[in-house]
Amino acid sequence: MGHEEIPLSLDELRQLSLWTADCAEQALSLFEAAAPGDRRARDAIEAAREFGAGGKRTKTLRTTAFAALKAAGEMKDPAAEAAARAAVGAAGSAYLHPFAAATQVKHIVAAAQYAAYAQELATSDPAAADAVLRWAVERVPPTVREILARYPDGTPGRSRLGELHRQLEAELRRPSTA
Repeated sequence: MGHEEIPLSLDELRQLSLWTADCAEQALSLFEAAAPGDRRARDAIEAAREFGAGGKRTKTLRTTAFAALKAAGEMKDPAAEAAARAAVGAAGSAYLHPFAAATQVKHIVAAAQYAAYAQELATSDPAAADAVLRWAVERVPPTVREILARYPDGTPGRSRLGELHRQLEAELRRPSTA
């Protein structure tokens, strides 16, 4: 592919998956309120958590991610759609590739980015998105910051989602004060 390979261990991917699952869970109730009984977003988050806790990186991660993506496409409520996409990001984080490509950064930030966007859409208040991003940054493991530092800057678009991506990525690239 022409991209420099970077070190990335299975343990690091597990820590990333646990954090992204926590982030996605910040918006899960929005999806479940719009789609009672639909477990697709929850299943994707649970698959990410299972992998993060030491489970194997199996087809279940991909299957649940694709199911949550399908659920997102079926939502008429934009906040519920974004919440389902946060779950997709959690399950997809286990598949971060070990090559230095800006496109890989989305695997690191998508769960928190979409959870923040979901909360903003649900409340019509940008402060709700800021609160989710703050929550995510306060709880990010040092390992996730270290992983992100190995990658070039992401290439988010100019939309509100892109703004949230840039904001989160910038915060995660700052040296931790903890």
